[in-house]
Amino acid sequence: MPGKKISIIGLGLIGGSIAKALKEKLDITCAVAIDKNKASIQCALEEGYIKKGYAVLNKSVYDSDVIFICTPVCTTIEYLALLSSNIKKSCIVTDTASTKKQIIDYINSMDNPPCFIGGHPMAGTEKTGFTSSYSHLFENAYYILSPTKNSPQEAFGLLRNIVTGLGAMPVELDANKHDNITATISHVPHIVASALVNLVKYSDSPDGIMQTLAAGGFKDITRIASSNPSLWKDIVLSNRQSIGGALNKFIETLKGFAEYIDNGNSDSIQNFFESAKNFRNNFQDGRVGLIDPQNELIVDVVDKPGIIGEIATLLGQNGINIKNINVSNSREFESGCLRITLSDPESVKLAYILLSKRNYRTYRV
Repeated sequence: MPGKKISIIGLGLIGGSIAKALKEKLDITCAVAIDKNKASIQCALEEGYIKKGYAVLNKSVYDSDVIFICTPVCTTIEYLALLSSNIKKSCIVTDTASTKKQIIDYINSMDNPPCFIGGHPMAGTEKTGFTSSYSHLFENAYYILSPTKNSPQEAFGLLRNIVTGLGAMPVELDANKHDNITATISHVPHIVASALVNLVKYSDSPDGIMQTLAAGGFKDITRIASSNPSLWKDIVLSNRQSIGGALNKFIETLKGFAEYIDNGNSDSIQNFFESAKNFRNNFQDGRVGLIDPQNELIVDVVDKPGIIGEIATLLGQNGINIKNINVSNSREFESGCLRITLSDPESVKLAYILLSKRNYRTYRV
């Protein structure tokens, strides 16, 4: 990597996190960034994550060895059209969009395409913008790489090395397969979360009692409904076929369960829940997926003066940063009343050990 010139187009959550990881993990300080948000460029310059920043493409970007396009799908295609005839033949271009087929079909349709490798880091949060980005966003996360008709092995190898250097785990995957998978494990869940929130919105009484009580488990499973609406509109439209197929399967699953209820079929109802429980319990721990982990602990404590201070002091003395701490008023699906939000999975692991050793009944979310 020494001497490689890298440009990042789009300094939002993903682009900003790439810029920070390049510097902190790979010691790359010569990155150039493009973003229409002047505040993001200025912040990245002041913090030393980029060497130069601009609002539009220019010669500084065209001279790059590697270009990350970290924008929504439609905008990514627009940038590819502008870059293709201006960059060096040896330049590797990649993206970070959540869907791959539309972009790769566009590249493969070109007579003289750039050296392009589709990319999708399977990590993120419901937060947006450069100020929400952080260098360890990709740690232990799968990072999908999808080849095109112009993805030489040497270029593929270099990008794999960069992705590994960011802390992620590169996985080669065909664009069609990628979009089918993400439709099921990411895109439909976001639709379902938003549908559940809208269900409460339209079912609530004038006094808003449903919204008041919709804390605890309901708030957790619908957290991703707080994601950027414009971004998700773009994702859905760029992956309509796969999402439509997965959504229809989900609707059929719900219809089947509704029939169990109508028929009072207790065995089928129990099997439905048991099947899901057993399958979910086989999911791997310690891996970052498309939906970001909550990095939270629940602590069962007695309501007494100073208890929050005791716990905050214990964690603070051991270098654990608390992002948020609050009392959960709705605990239908929880085993404790104090909810602590930390910065990353390692902090959660350490805090769990510390609190358990002090005989606090502690549960991981």
